[in-house]
Amino acid sequence: FYHPANSRIYFSGDDDVYNRLEIMDEYLKDFDFSPVSKEKSKIEWQSKKYTEPKKEVAYYPVGSNSEQDPTHMINVNWLVNDEPMSNYEELTLGILDHLLMGTTSSKLRKALMESGLGEAVTGGGLSDELLQATFSVGLKGVASDKTEEVEKLIMATLDEVVKEGFDADDIASSINTIEFSMREFNTGSYPKGLMLMLGSMSKWLYEKSPTESLKFEEPLAQLKKQIEESGSKVFQDAVENYLVKNTHRTTVELAPSPTLEEEQLKEETDRLAELKKNLGEEDLEEIVKKTTELKALQAAEDSPEARATIPSLKLSDLKRESAEYPIAISENENDSGVTVVRHELGSTSGIAYMSLSVDLSALPFEDVSLLPLFRRMLTETGAGDLDSVALSRQIGTHTGGVDVSLMTTAVNPKGAEQGVSISGEHMLTKLQINGKATTDKVDELLNIFKLIMTDARLDSQKRVIEMLKESRARMESAIQGSGHSMINSRMRARHRVGAYVDELQGGITYLDTIKDLLKQAEEDWPSLLARLEKIRSTILEPSIVRGGMLLDITGDKLVMDKIQPVVDSFLTELPGVPDGKKLQDFYTETHPWVPVAKKLMEENAPLKDEGFCVPTQVNYVGLSGMLYDEGERIPGSAAVVSRFLRTGYLWDHVRVMGGAY
Repeated sequence: FYHPANSRIYFSGDDDVYNRLEIMDEYLKDFDFSPVSKEKSKIEWQSKKYTEPKKEVAYYPVGSNSEQDPTHMINVNWLVNDEPMSNYEELTLGILDHLLMGTTSSKLRKALMESGLGEAVTGGGLSDELLQATFSVGLKGVASDKTEEVEKLIMATLDEVVKEGFDADDIASSINTIEFSMREFNTGSYPKGLMLMLGSMSKWLYEKSPTESLKFEEPLAQLKKQIEESGSKVFQDAVENYLVKNTHRTTVELAPSPTLEEEQLKEETDRLAELKKNLGEEDLEEIVKKTTELKALQAAEDSPEARATIPSLKLSDLKRESAEYPIAISENENDSGVTVVRHELGSTSGIAYMSLSVDLSALPFEDVSLLPLFRRMLTETGAGDLDSVALSRQIGTHTGGVDVSLMTTAVNPKGAEQGVSISGEHMLTKLQINGKATTDKVDELLNIFKLIMTDARLDSQKRVIEMLKESRARMESAIQGSGHSMINSRMRARHRVGAYVDELQGGITYLDTIKDLLKQAEEDWPSLLARLEKIRSTILEPSIVRGGMLLDITGDKLVMDKIQPVVDSFLTELPGVPDGKKLQDFYTETHPWVPVAKKLMEENAPLKDEGFCVPTQVNYVGLSGMLYDEGERIPGSAAVVSRFLRTGYLWDHVRVMGGAY
């Protein structure tokens, strides 16, 4: 299976083609062609065999001391196709997936969340990276007497789509979102060459052209023409053929079992005892011998000859110069009181990337843990005259996406030496509204920024309860599945105020906060609403808001020139007064949250050992301590040593020899 005959070799960059062939030859010269390897590795199509849908029930372990009644998980799954689909059909399914599941206001996802049958949507919708596509959707946090209703709701919603279709505005929004993403091809922190390779694999692995899955112009034009002629029918037909009439469907229910973990442990113990009973003295000695040899092999240093076979970089291969990115800062631009930061790049393909930051330092520290909910509400509950569906349409139709994030970051105090450990008491805390749009749509983007900032519908009790239940389910799952991240957050919170804030907004402490907020939302909604409204009025207080605002723009010169009139207009329309109070200088003064946070850290995050019981067979263990005291110089070599420990010593001793991961 792993013979080079099955390999896909990919190069990206402007290096010499002849050198590429030389490199390939160095690796492949010792191998002969192996048609058997290729034939044996072929993935065969699997036909749809079910004449009627099936249901399976499995179990998952739960603790006997759970605070709430254990719930069920339900997922409905389809094998979508059993023969090749055209690029047009694949694109149609991709946009259909967005219409059904892509946003919180998408039809199927919205129906599930608003049903009250569960706490969080599961399944992820369409998965089309392999030879055959699948579609999965369901709910977690379902009561035992509601499990049958989940599948009924999913099928009823799909039946409704077949009969009534999608609104033209929803279709336009989804198409714009998908098209924007395909044209932009924003790979984030990943190199574009790597993402092109990964994008090609869905076809290339199955003996098709590696470029086929990267081409979208022709099928997109074909789909747009079809929609122009028959509207929603193309998507209604797809739902009917691939989902509603598709009997190759399996409903999987996961039911809680308080005895499963004990049963599995007993089964394993009994099985090992039975194996040992059938082993002779010599067999046992041989196992001990092999184990000793394995441990010695794991502990042994690799020889210089072995290490030399692994490609590696030399210091001479690394650039000593740091990459510099253009930045131009305009304080109090046009006497607006707002600071504008610009990054003019060579080319951004006619797209402007924008972020509006609003200062949060005026908020009382007690409201810090409420900010994650407030952040979500800005884009998920509607704003002004737009309900949540209409707002989602507006964002999808006119922009490449809008999101809201929270930023807490320590800054070097004014005059402090670079490369020295700092106290972390000088911080910036911002609410950031981020988005992107083509130059002709920047006015729409900035209108959305202003709308959700000033007029988001905070009075949606039902939606808040849904979001809190969803967050609770996700946090509980994260603690079980990503306990190492939770531990890291918990440990860091004992040493720095910024890390303590992060833990309050996304760690184990935040799970307790979610439970309290959910109870308050259900039993005392007016008081929670008052807190949310107070957050907005505080951060948008007219006399201070503009002094803490920062508008960040990235684009090429043509983009910058074209959008400047829109930016000028936007600055005049922002809330607040241009000549308001001057915000405190966080580079010279301690952040106002720090005194309260440090007192709470002493009470709630003392430097002592702690443990949490989680219903999982995997243990997560962490150890932390301060390496550098405040004022100590941190050499650049510290990063190298840290990396070496993580990928060398700790990897070998904790993972390889210790068996942890």
